[in-house]
Amino acid sequence: MSLKVSDIGEKELVRYIIANSRSITPDDTAITTFNNTNLISTCDMLIQSRHFPENMSYYDMGFKAVTVNVSDLAAMGAEPLGFLLAIALPKDLDIDSFKEILEGVLKACDYYEIPLIGGDTNESSEIIITGTALGLTEKPIMKDTYQKGDLIAVTGDIGLAALGFKLSDLDNIYSKHALKPKAKIKEGIILKDFATSATDITDGLASELYEIKKDNYGFMIYEEMFGISDEYKRLADNLNLDYLDLILHVGEDFELLFTISKDNIEKLPFDYKVIGEVTDSDVVELTLENGFVERIENRGYEHYVSE
Repeated sequence: MSLKVSDIGEKELVRYIIANSRSITPDDTAITTFNNTNLISTCDMLIQSRHFPENMSYYDMGFKAVTVNVSDLAAMGAEPLGFLLAIALPKDLDIDSFKEILEGVLKACDYYEIPLIGGDTNESSEIIITGTALGLTEKPIMKDTYQKGDLIAVTGDIGLAALGFKLSDLDNIYSKHALKPKAKIKEGIILKDFATSATDITDGLASELYEIKKDNYGFMIYEEMFGISDEYKRLADNLNLDYLDLILHVGEDFELLFTISKDNIEKLPFDYKVIGEVTDSDVVELTLENGFVERIENRGYEHYVSE
């Protein structure tokens, strides 16, 4: 019996594409040498039934479509250059709803200082938004250029969006992170001069750690360094959810996960949170608040995988 795409998942499909194309850089974006610098390009497709919560406004759909692409530029330390929008819409969608989506796109472009420079439209049974973001940087931040002893850090709290997706009340910090995510483009541009590697957290912390892991290196993460609030734990418990599972395996934070030397960490001019260190253990581990150490599973959100 032949394999189906759901049997291997999105990441294996991407690996197959990369293995069969010599010109693709296996990182957050494509990197193309251009006029004595590097052109950074990326694209993301968002499908209404999979990527937009039911309570997300049309405006926020448009804003998020820009954010997910700019977040990839941020992970490479790239200055935004331009954004292209391809959008497919149901033929019975209200014109006002379309205008809300476009307003969200344009407001996001203003926020990230990335001009909308073109795109395409088509018809579909549900809203599909594909964005393409272009940027420039002389020194891209790669995923796997860290060394043993480097610190592992994030640009902000993680797991907020994961909890927000589960809450019916929208007037809280968690739901706002879920419905109105923001990319850390300014932090990414700064990190290119300090970080030893970086990626953005879209599929969950655990999945991203395994994505950047290279042979003979490992990561030790510390629960106490997450700074998890009692409120977070209580809300998760009320929903019968494991708070660590939300933080490690859900994603949609759009914070930057980066490694950096101990000498450079205090030079960063923005808020950050150190959560661990690079080791030579060849495994990804978590030290719990009670002192016990456990392996972190390699799982997170992934397209094509059957429930």
